[in-house]
Amino acid sequence: MEKVLLCIIAASALCSAASIRDRRYHFIYDPKTWSDAQTYCRQTYTDLVTVDSYSMVTTLNSLADKTQMSPNTDAWIGLYFDVIGWKWSLSDKDFYKNKEAAFTNWYPGQPDSIWYSEQCAHMYLTDGLWWDYYCDSLFYSICSNVSGGNVNFVFINNLMNWTDAQRYCRQHYTDLASVRNMSENEQIRKQVTGYTWIGLYKNTWKWSNGPLFMYNYWQAGEPDGGNESCTTANFANSGRWVDRTCGVEKPFICYHDPEPLWRTVIKVKLVKPSALDLKDPAVQEDLLQQLKQKLMKQNVSGGVKLSWKKKPNGDVFYRDKKDKK
Repeated sequence: MEKVLLCIIAASALCSAASIRDRRYHFIYDPKTWSDAQTYCRQTYTDLVTVDSYSMVTTLNSLADKTQMSPNTDAWIGLYFDVIGWKWSLSDKDFYKNKEAAFTNWYPGQPDSIWYSEQCAHMYLTDGLWWDYYCDSLFYSICSNVSGGNVNFVFINNLMNWTDAQRYCRQHYTDLASVRNMSENEQIRKQVTGYTWIGLYKNTWKWSNGPLFMYNYWQAGEPDGGNESCTTANFANSGRWVDRTCGVEKPFICYHDPEPLWRTVIKVKLVKPSALDLKDPAVQEDLLQQLKQKLMKQNVSGGVKLSWKKKPNGDVFYRDKKDKK
């Protein structure tokens, strides 16, 4: 079984661990374009706010001062529209040969989701064809074990949403299954027993600070497309979202993680080769979650934030000198 194994013993990457106070939110009532608001938040605080739950919606509604926002009733949040495209969770380009990353086996008429919605791909057992569906639905999943160009598949008989399935596969195997050809599709079909997540997801709306777009709180009739690629929360309508032209000047909301109560730097080492792309932000985030679980097992929890320390060239992982031949 191939998976990413980490131990805190040698230097292949530096990870900063910190105990932090609660995250804080800042309404900025001086109107700016979405891009200028993003720059301001990143320079002054951390980033434009991510709204990933109804609890967050409630918090922002309680903080908004509509009298200061007038004549506006809405403010920029960190959600923006990128491009519509389907992408495999396993991003290692060396894993795919001769356009294998473009292989699909959709049921006729699929995918049929609305252009702006978050969707992930699942397989049904009877025919091995693929359907798109809401990523927060609870399905079985199929993980992959990758060694070089070889792969085997492992069916997971637990119901999870797509993101939890991805995290589980990355922790215990290599990743959610990529399907490169009909032969691999048939291997998976023979294992599944119901609706089963594979590693394909639709890339559309994104958060400024990186998390996968899952939760949504759109106002009725929104988003309505065109050249409206950035998002505001409309506090005249309970903070529901509206897509806007990014060049319009609006108030905006930043978030800020206060200075930690303490900070320490630990060294981590990848002790087994992996097909994962270690430059992929999603992979780096998943490794941080593994480290956090290790700390919790050592009774270190409660307000601990982990982050990677980047080298001047932007890389996180590097080859340990003593391992070089």
